[in-house]
Amino acid sequence: MEVGTLLNKENGFDKLKIVRSQIPAVTHVDFSARIQTVSRKDNQLYYEMINSFFQKTGCPLVINTSFNVRGEPLVCSPEDAFRCFMRTEMDYLIMGCFLLDKRRQKKSEIGEKFAQEFELD
Repeated sequence: MEVGTLLNKENGFDKLKIVRSQIPAVTHVDFSARIQTVSRKDNQLYYEMINSFFQKTGCPLVINTSFNVRGEPLVCSPEDAFRCFMRTEMDYLIMGCFLLDKRRQKKSEIGEKFAQEFELD
């Protein structure tokens, strides 16, 4: 059965269970996606980061989403970014030309206090 036909037969949350593309996290239930592109000319550092990710994984894109967790405001500074990074299950954080690996950061109470304060998604 074709996916389009299957989508018409499914209702509500069942539509979310249908694999719509090789990148389901960015493909909406109607098969659309809000993609953004970047060229080497416009942002060489970001372009090279995405290209390096592609070379390692075979996936030519990264997902850009709001940088915050439920109940907190959006990240607006490097300090906010580091705090959010340390409080969540992210493995890496890239800020400008810096790459932070969670395994190489000092253990901190920040994450433990946060886990008691906010339920992670």
